[in-house]
Amino acid sequence: MTSTKNRGFSLLEMLVVIGIGLIMAAVSFVALMPVLELNHVNSAYDTTLSVIRNYRNLSITQSKRYILTFTTPGTITVQRWDFATPVSPAPITVATFTLPTDIQYAVQTGFPATAPDNFGTGIVNIDFDQGMGLGSQNYIMFMPDGSSQDTLGNFNSGVIYMSRTGDIYNSRAVSLFGTTGRVRGWRLNKQSGVYTWVQQ
Repeated sequence: MTSTKNRGFSLLEMLVVIGIGLIMAAVSFVALMPVLELNHVNSAYDTTLSVIRNYRNLSITQSKRYILTFTTPGTITVQRWDFATPVSPAPITVATFTLPTDIQYAVQTGFPATAPDNFGTGIVNIDFDQGMGLGSQNYIMFMPDGSSQDTLGNFNSGVIYMSRTGDIYNSRAVSLFGTTGRVRGWRLNKQSGVYTWVQQ
């Protein structure tokens, strides 16, 4: 006589296993979302900070003027002026950088009135040309001595903010001292129930 044992899984058993697998995948995805969002903020911060530092160093080593223009939602355009004074011919665009799509140069309600390094009041997302009386500018121009100036020759200090809409806690900022070209990074922390900028 031959044996007639059933082999394999029934359809019901397979559906149960697939259902359990889908539930585990959904739970894992939900648990990883904050990590992925934080990675996007960190990527935007790292990009902005490294672009500013790299092109400051290039302006010194190459004795060229580099202009970094920041536009919303999150683009950095880098141009180079090969001449000593900003006249014709026009600067040459050498690179463009973009932030992750969910991160933008933006401020949010709840940002502290005391801005990083006291540049501005924390209400303008791209706030360069501090103290010059010209209003907020969206660019910095590195000179061969490493300083940052505007097109009128004034030292150009300021700050730029990065955040995700509705996520104030993971916001970042980068400040720049025009006289030296020194760049500092900042993280928004909540201390004793109050948001404050803390240097990273």
